[in-house]
This record gives sequence, structure tokens and C-alpha cells, in this order.
Amino acid sequence: MTVNLAKGQRISLSKSDGGELTAVRMGLGWQAAPRKGFLARLTAKEIDLDASAVLFAGREAVDVVFFQHLTSDDGSVRHTGDNLVGGAGQGGDDESILIDLQRVPVHVDQILFTVNSFSGQTFAEVQNAFCRLVDETNGQELARYTLSGGGPYTAQVMAKVHRAGGTGGASGGWQMSAIGAPATGRTFQDLLPVLASHL
Repeated sequence: MTVNLAKGQRISLSKSDGGELTAVRMGLGWQAAPRKGFLARLTAKEIDLDASAVLFAGREAVDVVFFQHLTSDDGSVRHTGDNLVGGAGQGGDDESILIDLQRVPVHVDQILFTVNSFSGQTFAEVQNAFCRLVDETNGQELARYTLSGGGPYTAQVMAKVHRAGGTGGASGGWQMSAIGAPATGRTFQDLLPVLASHL
């Protein structure tokens, strides 16, 4: 059963049988909003949204996974590859980031997910955009967050996966929090000052 997350909502990442999740996938999908008028359709550009995952130890960014660095240094987080045009929208994922929760180093206590419009269009030009969290072991969708509202911004801090017990590998499993904070920037680097406020 999917939980449709609202901004700021938090869910525990545990299985229905009480076990802990071991591998999850953060998926991102989108479509270009239809353009009105003949000239608008002729001049429409493809929309390239990029998903990134920034790994934090406390308040320090220690690694990042994005289209130019597809696997974290420790191998626990992996990007499946860059999609330059989108198109899945209502259906499957255009970009995915896989997280092996059991392999995430104990000092990493939070992983923040961002989406940027690398091609520079605002979210007003995007429709059917979503991020979702899937149990990678069985394909079950756990949570979905709709990147709604359009707006004049070019990026969003989507969500974070964080240790429920805090830093240092404390017990308590993992949780996901929907953030949905609008931002401006073409790459994850542009968002690093904004990410600090969501740790």
C-alpha cells in the first residue's frame, strides 16, 4: 500500500511484517507540460530533470550520487543513469537512485534527495512530476510524493532518508521524510546551502 506523503510528513521504513527494509529505490518521473499555441510548440525544449542523493554525516556532506558520479564511494548508493527528456510522468521512473541500507556506512545518518532542472526550465513547465520510494526487494511502492504546484523555481529538495536513532548507527531503523522545499539551481551544488536547513 502506497502512502501519499504530504510536505513535512514522516514515515518509518519498516516492512508490514515488522522487518527492516534492506534496499530501497528513490524514483523520479516527469513530463513536459503541454504548450499552447503553434509557435510555443515549435520552440519547446526537452526538460532535463536530474535526481541527486547527498549523503551526510551529521551536518557535513560526505558524498554525492548524481549523473556525473553514479555510485557512492562506498558502493551503497547507485544512480541508474541520466534521463535527458523525462516522459514517464504517470507511469514508471525516469531516473532512479538505489540505496542498499545495510551497506550505508554507520557515520552516514541522512541521505537527502534533490531534483534540479538542468535544462533551466521552471517547475511550471513540468507536469506529472513525482518522487517515490520503492522496496527494491519486492517492487512494492512504499511512499509517493507529488512535486506539485509548478512555480517559478528550478529545483526542489524532495525528501530524505535518515536513521531513526540518530547518528553513529544507532538502532531504530530508517525513516523517510517528505520535504518538498522549492529552491533554485541547475545542479545539486547550487542547493548545498539550502540542504543545511533540512538536516
